[in-house]
Amino acid sequence: MNKALILAGGLGKRMNSPKPKVLHEVLGKPLINWVIDAAKLAGADEIGVVVGHSAEDIYPFLKDVKIFVQKEQLGTADAVKSALPFLDGRILVLYGDMPLIPASTLRKLFDSDADLTILTASLPNPFGYGRVLRKGGKIEKIVEEADATDEIKAIKEVNSGVYAFNSKALLYALERIKNDNKKGEYYLTDSIEILTKSDFKVETIETPDPGTVVGVNTQRELSVLIRRARETINFALMDSGVTIEDPDTTFIGPDAKIEPGVIVKPFTFIYGKTEILSGSTIGPYTTILDCKIGSKSAVISSDCNGAVVGENCSIGPFSRLRPGTIIENNVKVGNYVEVKNSHLFSNVKAQHLTYLGDATIGENTNIGAGTITCNYDGVKKNQTFIGKNAFIGSNTALVAPVKIGDNAFVGAGSTITEDVPPNALALGRSRQVNKEDWVLKKRRESDEK
Repeated sequence: MNKALILAGGLGKRMNSPKPKVLHEVLGKPLINWVIDAAKLAGADEIGVVVGHSAEDIYPFLKDVKIFVQKEQLGTADAVKSALPFLDGRILVLYGDMPLIPASTLRKLFDSDADLTILTASLPNPFGYGRVLRKGGKIEKIVEEADATDEIKAIKEVNSGVYAFNSKALLYALERIKNDNKKGEYYLTDSIEILTKSDFKVETIETPDPGTVVGVNTQRELSVLIRRARETINFALMDSGVTIEDPDTTFIGPDAKIEPGVIVKPFTFIYGKTEILSGSTIGPYTTILDCKIGSKSAVISSDCNGAVVGENCSIGPFSRLRPGTIIENNVKVGNYVEVKNSHLFSNVKAQHLTYLGDATIGENTNIGAGTITCNYDGVKKNQTFIGKNAFIGSNTALVAPVKIGDNAFVGAGSTITEDVPPNALALGRSRQVNKEDWVLKKRRESDEK
């Protein structure tokens, strides 16, 4: 059985952040979730995560994994020991701050028949990494930066920290690792020397792209990874036929699916499980999270979260679509319109300055400027139902729960508190009173004083 054990218990002190290091995001996705997904794609049958510092903050992001707790920060070998019940089969050891490592590389480690396979990389500036010492071309051991001589520090080949063990070899090594080093920690790297001296088969695989095994220790390093991830995703999408007008100001997450023929304009952020179909235009100045956008639709200068938008729709500028929103084909949601947990059927128009919350709006209905559904009564949210072919006049308040029938007409400036039958005209406003010459009289009174 292939298993992946992800070490995510580090303090991340150099991040200078109250947030656990592995929860910092690259393109809208926490570091730890990048690694979990890569392990799944590589063929891991089970995934374990070792947590320590701020474990309670990390738990909500760990789904379909087994969780182990490292009580004290005593090194990588100690972290692996925290998961002893998990160590059976082929064990891939990863780190929760290494988001760019590709599944194809991890699959090679799983497929290796060695008792221990180490992923190495050659770096022009290897500072901070353990150096790979070889004898006769074969790996002999890893020497950590803190314990390295100047001669060893000159070596460019480094240990990425990613390993694939057969569990028998891993357990053998864990029993023998000691903490006689400058930091007083139990290094998993010591397993290499232990296993080579005990006639276990130890091999290396060198990644052709060292940048994919770089971890995160500082905010600056995080920004470098974000830039690299952004370029990788954007360039791949452009090669597939997506038009990205300005890749430097466009941020697209790894789980987004964008079809060829989509145009993405500058200063656009597309994150989460978003899907955008061909012919649509997104941006500029738009954020989309966990949405589905149908073909030939336009989303301009708007914020969309958890919404489904149909074909040939127009959203924005300055619209906000909130979770639970379903917008069918040929709908227009215009400037400064907010829609939350509502279903807008085909050909609905809500063009200006409107709030539609917890509402169902039938096809061909027109919502006038300034209309709001008053969905919250101070205790619970209530529903508004508007039928087909209805007309809601400007500056109307629909006090839920309320139903507006098919073909009904609500006069502008109304406050509607009762159901409106189909084909009816509803007026809910005070009668206008004009007091002639009132202004002139007030002025004369003021002058006399």
